[in-house]
Amino acid sequence: MALRDRHLVGAGAAACAVCCAAPVLGTLGLAGAGAAATVATFAFAGAVFALVVGIAALAAVVMRRRAQNRALAAGVPCAPTATGAVDISLSPGPTGADR
Repeated sequence: MALRDRHLVGAGAAACAVCCAAPVLGTLGLAGAGAAATVATFAFAGAVFALVVGIAALAAVVMRRRAQNRALAAGVPCAPTATGAVDISLSPGPTGADR
């Protein structure tokens, strides 16, 4: 290549930079957007999970209170709780009779 043809190499490099810049930057941006989308997905999934668990817990408490109120309104007496010492026997392992 002669010294006078070096502008062709420069022009080729400039054309390559102009032509390939958008796809390369797009790919890098996609990788960044993919990471951001992953973080957003995890955050959304966590929020939805927390919402579902919260609603289920609230429903359980409401249903339990309604059942207690219905039982009290029907005049069902509350079962007394046993008081006093509780007999506990400790053994090294299960015996044939306990199985």
